Amino acid sequence: MTTPTGLGRRTFLATGAGVVLSTAAGAPSLAVGGRRRRAYVLVVDGCRPDEIDGDLTPNLAALRDGGLRFPQASSMPVMETIPNHVMMMTGVRPDRSGVPANSVYDRALGAVRDLDRASDIRCDTVIERLNRRGLTTGTVLSKEYLYGVFGARATHRWEPQPTVPVSGHAPDAATMEAALGMLDELDPSLMFVNLGDIDRFGHGDLSGTTLQVARRSALADTDLQVQRFVDALKSSGRWEHSVVIVLADHSMDWSLPDRVISLAAPLAADPLLAGHVQIADNGGADLLYWTGPRRHREEAVRRMRAVARAQDGVLAAWDRRADWLRLGPEAGEVVVFCQAGWRFSDPDPVGSNPIPGNHGHPATRSIPFFIGGGHPAVPKGKATPRVARTLDVAPTVASFFGVGRPRGGWDGRALL
Repeated sequence: MTTPTGLGRRTFLATGAGVVLSTAAGAPSLAVGGRRRRAYVLVVDGCRPDEIDGDLTPNLAALRDGGLRFPQASSMPVMETIPNHVMMMTGVRPDRSGVPANSVYDRALGAVRDLDRASDIRCDTVIERLNRRGLTTGTVLSKEYLYGVFGARATHRWEPQPTVPVSGHAPDAATMEAALGMLDELDPSLMFVNLGDIDRFGHGDLSGTTLQVARRSALADTDLQVQRFVDALKSSGRWEHSVVIVLADHSMDWSLPDRVISLAAPLAADPLLAGHVQIADNGGADLLYWTGPRRHREEAVRRMRAVARAQDGVLAAWDRRADWLRLGPEAGEVVVFCQAGWRFSDPDPVGSNPIPGNHGHPATRSIPFFIGGGHPAVPKGKATPRVARTLDVAPTVASFFGVGRPRGGWDGRALL
């Protein structure tokens, strides 16, 4: 294994399962045990709430029904995998964290790029807040870009491998081996785990029908992996002192081959906009950036919105400054959502986004979200009409450990 970049001074530990974990220099290198509190955040990436049921995912269903569940849970608008994971650990919206969507037009570079650098998070995380209190933290993130964006913030972390070519993620079985190795050998107070198979198989699930077998198989396997983790907590005696937060970062929507939207050509046909608009395509949402003279910005925003709304399959086109979006300048000038059953493919309508499964638009906001664990703070067998959001994870964890809130407070709220 090669030493990851951006770690600073860290040591490496090979667990009994052959998993290699990196640990910050000077941090405890062995599990300390005891009756202390522990919190585990398990992200079943890309899962829809209606996919958790007693037949296909009985273990997730039992965990959901045995704890506190939020049937009205939601991810955040314009958000894909990276931003919703960032919000889980920061508890603040993108205009404060600096992370608007998976891909942005980087004005400094003059190019569209993915968010995968630790410096892309420009605010504190609950991971760092716990570290400063002397608690240990761990990240087990299956996707290479998640590993990159969270950087060396955690006391302990795992570099995803082996990874699947093209998708850049480690299979859930490998990810869970790493999570169990970290649990057994290092026993951090907080673990943040991403299981990516459901999402990756979902992107290839043609219109939700022709390749359903692959997605259903991924759901069933992820269900078994989560149960392995729960079993390990119970057999080790940790369950009684633990909170287990399970949620998705977004759900999934599928488009037919002819339900593709490309804004590049219509925008280029407008005399004012031609040559002065950059597009960051995020599947279910397009971010439009004005690169022309500042004096024409307001008129350009008006025209971009009008052009976008005129296209088949477009649900809405918003000025990024709309209060409800709470997006920073990294999101450009205009945010465009597609309708359910459609997808964006920019700038090339054929090759830029050929995958039918997408997210980031309102059709994919509904997510599963529930809290289990044996700690007395967790209600048993209760459903609540409160709307839980990805923003609520950090304040819930912070409240559980009593570490306080960041400057400016949370945008989310504690759920326990």
